Amino acid sequence: MGFKSDIEIAQEATPQDIREIAKKLGLTEDDLDLYGKYKAKVDYNLLKKTTGKKARLILTTAINPTPAGEGKTTTTIGVADGLSRIGKNTLVALREPSLGPVFGVKGGAAGGGYAQVVPMEDINLHFTGDFHAI
Repeated sequence: MGFKSDIEIAQEATPQDIREIAKKLGLTEDDLDLYGKYKAKVDYNLLKKTTGKKARLILTTAINPTPAGEGKTTTTIGVADGLSRIGKNTLVALREPSLGPVFGVKGGAAGGGYAQVVPMEDINLHFTGDFHAI
């Protein structure tokens, strides 16, 4: 009995509707720019509506991936999962994580194992559709 591949794990996952996730965070559909059922951008003007709650920000800006391909996305998802596990409210924002295919190098930057982002195929193929504008 071997380990499941990343794609097997991703295909077994049941994505949550992004509107339901937003609702748990106190956001409305008007605060989102929807990209289907499972992805959205958060409107920048939401910053003007902040409640003054204390929050912490962790930036994962640059890392050389391991030989197994673990890099920024896997690290970010792993940290968020760990913080959630100990009862912290967490939110992850990924900005066009999939740079490997753009530069013709290995890796789709969707994370790996149980620390990955789904739908993996969308992230690897164009995410929210604006990378070409850079």
